[in-house]
Amino acid sequence: MLSATEPPHDCPRCPRLVELREAVRAEHPDWWNAPVPAFGDPQAWLAIVGLAPGKHGAHRTGRPFTGDGAGPLLFDTLKAHGLADGTYEARPDDSLHLTGAIILNAVKCLPPENKPTPEEVRTCRPFLDAQLDALPNARIVVALGQIAHQSAVKAMGGKLPKCRFGHLAEHRMPDGRVLIDSYHCSRYNQNTGRLTPEMFAAVFARANALRQIG
Repeated sequence: MLSATEPPHDCPRCPRLVELREAVRAEHPDWWNAPVPAFGDPQAWLAIVGLAPGKHGAHRTGRPFTGDGAGPLLFDTLKAHGLADGTYEARPDDSLHLTGAIILNAVKCLPPENKPTPEEVRTCRPFLDAQLDALPNARIVVALGQIAHQSAVKAMGGKLPKCRFGHLAEHRMPDGRVLIDSYHCSRYNQNTGRLTPEMFAAVFARANALRQIG
């Protein structure tokens, strides 16, 4: 069960993240305010690794990419490529569900300014390790952004000097999986044109193509 790979609701591992969690709980006691679990199909062939929960997105709602500016582009793209059904309504009780895909995070808890420290990424990596191990059908992994790329490479036994991050870059990992990089679908990247819908769609089109090749 993937639930066995999740951190506890009050995970104590990263003091800075615990302090922020407690502060937000005091301000918004009705929010999720806890490590955000994976979301998607436990039999997925595609695993998507994000960075960390956003304050007004997953940290509020308890579901990855739900309620922030990144969600519409991600879920619209997944739906266009046959990886999501239902309707995304920016809340965890909408009818959206993923088919063939699952979303994980490099860091499970909200970091200040959306910037986890290297130590926090390392501290959280055992959860990513365990979740990838629990997804034997996920032979293709998409990393959203450089931090997610670095964490995914290490989780799959790769070496960063041999796996340079770049949009649409592909890496054959020692465990046999293929890692595809993408710029993160953050609202900032969308607004600045660093990532366009066409660029993002190309990542998932390539993942589908690799699946067909086998």
